[in-house]
Amino acid sequence: MSQAHMLADLNWLAILLAAVAAFVLGGAWYSPRLFGGAWMQDVGLTEESAAESNMALIFGGAFLLILVAAIFLGATIGNSGTWLTGLHTGLVVGVAWVSTAYGVTYLFERRPLRLFLVNAGYNVVLFALMGTIIGAWH
Repeated sequence: MSQAHMLADLNWLAILLAAVAAFVLGGAWYSPRLFGGAWMQDVGLTEESAAESNMALIFGGAFLLILVAAIFLGATIGNSGTWLTGLHTGLVVGVAWVSTAYGVTYLFERRPLRLFLVNAGYNVVLFALMGTIIGAWH
Protein backbone atom coordinates (compact mmCIF):
# COMPACT_ATOMS: atom_id res chain seq x y z
CA MET A 1 0.00 0.00 0.00
CA SER A 2 1.35 3.42 -0.89
CA GLN A 3 1.75 6.13 1.70
CA ALA A 4 -0.94 8.20 -0.02
CA HIS A 5 -3.43 5.32 0.25
CA MET A 6 -2.43 4.70 3.85
CA LEU A 7 -3.09 8.34 4.76
CA ALA A 8 -6.34 8.42 2.79
CA ASP A 9 -7.58 5.34 4.66
CA LEU A 10 -7.05 6.87 8.09
CA ASN A 11 -10.07 7.75 10.19
CA TRP A 12 -9.28 11.45 10.50
CA LEU A 13 -12.09 12.11 12.96
CA ALA A 14 -10.76 9.40 15.29
CA ILE A 15 -7.25 10.81 14.97
CA LEU A 16 -8.47 14.33 15.76
CA LEU A 17 -10.46 13.05 18.74
CA ALA A 18 -7.43 11.08 19.97
CA ALA A 19 -5.24 14.19 19.71
CA VAL A 20 -7.79 16.32 21.57
CA ALA A 21 -8.15 13.66 24.28
CA ALA A 22 -4.36 13.47 24.67
CA PHE A 23 -4.15 17.26 24.87
CA VAL A 24 -6.84 17.33 27.56
CA LEU A 25 -5.02 14.53 29.39
CA GLY A 26 -1.87 16.66 29.36
CA GLY A 27 -3.76 19.57 30.90
CA ALA A 28 -4.94 17.35 33.72
CA TRP A 29 -1.65 15.44 34.13
CA TYR A 30 0.45 18.59 34.45
CA SER A 31 -2.09 20.46 36.57
CA PRO A 32 -1.32 21.34 40.19
CA ARG A 33 -3.85 18.70 41.29
CA LEU A 34 -1.82 15.88 39.76
CA PHE A 35 1.85 16.21 38.81
CA GLY A 36 2.24 19.88 37.82
CA GLY A 37 3.93 20.98 41.02
CA ALA A 38 6.51 18.21 40.95
CA TRP A 39 7.10 18.74 37.23
CA MET A 40 7.60 22.51 37.61
CA GLN A 41 9.99 22.00 40.50
CA ASP A 42 12.05 19.38 38.64
CA VAL A 43 12.35 21.45 35.46
CA GLY A 44 13.07 24.65 37.37
CA LEU A 45 9.95 26.62 36.41
CA THR A 46 8.12 29.02 38.65
CA GLU A 47 4.62 30.42 38.26
CA GLU A 48 6.23 33.75 37.27
CA SER A 49 8.53 32.28 34.61
CA ALA A 50 5.70 30.17 33.22
CA ALA A 51 3.47 33.26 32.98
CA GLU A 52 6.12 35.01 30.87
CA SER A 53 6.05 32.26 28.24
CA ASN A 54 4.38 32.46 24.85
CA MET A 55 1.54 30.13 25.78
CA ALA A 56 -0.06 30.28 22.31
CA LEU A 57 3.17 28.99 20.78
CA ILE A 58 3.64 26.33 23.46
CA PHE A 59 0.07 25.01 23.40
CA GLY A 60 -0.28 25.33 19.63
CA GLY A 61 3.04 23.56 19.05
CA ALA A 62 2.17 20.87 21.58
CA PHE A 63 -1.17 20.18 19.93
CA LEU A 64 0.42 20.03 16.48
CA LEU A 65 3.03 17.53 17.69
CA ILE A 66 0.38 15.40 19.42
CA LEU A 67 -1.65 15.45 16.20
CA VAL A 68 1.37 14.24 14.20
CA ALA A 69 1.91 11.46 16.75
CA ALA A 70 -1.78 10.48 16.47
CA ILE A 71 -1.53 10.36 12.68
CA PHE A 72 1.43 8.00 12.75
CA LEU A 73 -0.09 5.93 15.53
CA GLY A 74 -3.21 5.61 13.40
CA ALA A 75 -1.10 4.54 10.43
CA THR A 76 0.60 1.96 12.63
CA ILE A 77 -2.67 0.57 13.99
CA GLY A 78 -4.30 0.51 10.57
CA ASN A 79 -7.92 -0.12 9.71
CA SER A 80 -8.09 -3.67 11.01
CA GLY A 81 -7.42 -2.73 14.61
CA THR A 82 -9.78 -2.93 17.56
CA TRP A 83 -9.76 -0.97 20.78
CA LEU A 84 -7.63 -3.75 22.27
CA THR A 85 -5.04 -3.75 19.48
CA GLY A 86 -5.04 0.05 19.67
CA LEU A 87 -4.43 -0.08 23.41
CA HIS A 88 -1.69 -2.67 22.98
CA THR A 89 0.01 -0.68 20.22
CA GLY A 90 -0.22 2.51 22.25
CA LEU A 91 1.30 0.81 25.29
CA VAL A 92 4.14 -0.63 23.21
CA VAL A 93 4.88 2.81 21.76
CA GLY A 94 4.64 4.53 25.15
CA VAL A 95 6.59 2.00 27.19
CA ALA A 96 9.06 0.48 24.74
CA TRP A 97 9.90 3.49 22.57
CA VAL A 98 9.04 6.79 24.21
CA SER A 99 9.82 5.93 27.84
CA THR A 100 13.08 4.24 27.00
CA ALA A 101 14.14 7.25 24.90
CA TYR A 102 13.32 9.54 27.81
CA GLY A 103 15.23 7.22 30.12
CA VAL A 104 18.42 7.35 28.09
CA THR A 105 18.26 11.12 27.78
CA TYR A 106 17.47 11.61 31.45
CA LEU A 107 20.34 9.39 32.53
CA PHE A 108 22.86 11.45 30.58
CA GLU A 109 21.25 14.73 31.66
CA ARG A 110 21.18 13.47 35.25
CA ARG A 111 17.55 14.43 35.62
CA PRO A 112 15.55 13.28 38.65
CA LEU A 113 13.75 9.95 38.63
CA ARG A 114 10.57 11.75 39.62
CA LEU A 115 10.69 13.85 36.44
CA PHE A 116 11.18 10.70 34.38
CA LEU A 117 8.17 9.09 36.04
CA VAL A 118 5.98 12.16 35.43
CA ASN A 119 6.95 12.63 31.77
CA ALA A 120 7.26 8.99 30.78
CA GLY A 121 4.08 8.12 32.65
CA TYR A 122 2.20 10.82 30.78
CA ASN A 123 3.40 9.46 27.45
CA VAL A 124 2.47 5.88 28.31
CA VAL A 125 -1.05 6.95 29.23
CA LEU A 126 -1.21 9.35 26.24
CA PHE A 127 -0.34 6.69 23.66
CA ALA A 128 -2.55 4.08 25.34
CA LEU A 129 -5.47 6.52 25.26
CA MET A 130 -4.88 7.58 21.66
CA GLY A 131 -4.40 3.98 20.54
CA THR A 132 -7.61 2.88 22.21
CA ILE A 133 -9.61 5.69 20.59
CA ILE A 134 -8.09 5.13 17.14
CA GLY A 135 -8.41 1.34 17.33
CA ALA A 136 -12.00 1.44 18.55
CA TRP A 137 -13.30 3.88 16.00
CA HIS A 138 -13.38 2.62 12.44
